[in-house]
Amino acid sequence: MTVVSNTVFVTDWARRYFGPWWNAYTVDAENISTAPLVVADVNQPAYADLATLIDACPHQEVIYAKARTLLAQDGAGTFTAISPEEGLAYRSEPEAGCLTIAGLTAEPVALAAARIAREMIRAALLRDGWTLLHASAVVREGKTLLTFGSKGAGKTTTALLLASRGFQLLANDRVFIRPDADGLQVLPWPSAAAIGLGLLDALGLYDVVRDRLKAGEQLHPTQHQDVTDALLAGRREPLWEADGRREKKVQVFPDQFATWFGMALAPGGRAAGLLFPRIDPAASPALVEDDRTLGEQDFMSGATEDRYPDIFGLAQGIDGGGTERARAAVADHLAQLPHHAVALGHDTNANADFLSKLADNI
Repeated sequence: MTVVSNTVFVTDWARRYFGPWWNAYTVDAENISTAPLVVADVNQPAYADLATLIDACPHQEVIYAKARTLLAQDGAGTFTAISPEEGLAYRSEPEAGCLTIAGLTAEPVALAAARIAREMIRAALLRDGWTLLHASAVVREGKTLLTFGSKGAGKTTTALLLASRGFQLLANDRVFIRPDADGLQVLPWPSAAAIGLGLLDALGLYDVVRDRLKAGEQLHPTQHQDVTDALLAGRREPLWEADGRREKKVQVFPDQFATWFGMALAPGGRAAGLLFPRIDPAASPALVEDDRTLGEQDFMSGATEDRYPDIFGLAQGIDGGGTERARAAVADHLAQLPHHAVALGHDTNANADFLSKLADNI
């Protein structure tokens, strides 16, 4: 993947996601021209030209990245779109592997460029037989522990507790995975990570984040202002959306796990075991009896990617979580690995000790 911009802020932003720790493939220098390309410029005339083009041709209205977007497709398979409220315009040529972004200001262009770069990498990996799991992951000596569960089950908690005990953090919510002759390869999903205020406090990281914010540093801009205000005011209780169903969380850049929390990031690994945690405030950490196995809910799919639907044709018809054949192959391999259901309480140190010993045994 190559990201090009007329504004260094944009390329610096992309580097925060795709730094030296994220290396899905190595491409020979002479073949770099075959890699996907994102051109993302802060360019008002280019934005205006694309906006005029949209106005002049048939288009539909969709929601992309929570923004109203006007989308058109021509007979040659080129997609053109504009998000007026964000001041962003797009032109996607899937066959050429190129997507151009033009915007009015730097930050929206930077956000869009990193998002599109990730989606183009995802599309390339899916075409090459990878799939996406809804799981957190940590790595030690190349061996990867994958943690599964529904929202609130403890995927992020488990990953961060193990990362605090010397494991490398690979992902807190989803991973790329593919079978090969030696087992299952695992790669991270480059994106901001969501951590609840209560979990941040329990892990002993709350004051680190608050001090950094008070010193003028910033978390990811998708973080709700209510969360930023709570951190600056020293409030530690969870915050919820108006419907009470979704927690407003701290949004952490990938590189901040290393620079703020001292956690090492893993570029990849091989699947070695599966954990299925549940949080019980009254429990002491322990293995528990549970017949939980992998299901459809543990694989990402196009239906789960409602925030970033593939409106630009990047995946060229492949579902956002990979092919059925790829998912079946991964499920077969995972079924052969050790499975452990665990109960975790509210004693952070006890949880970390238990998980670390269990992981070492696996």
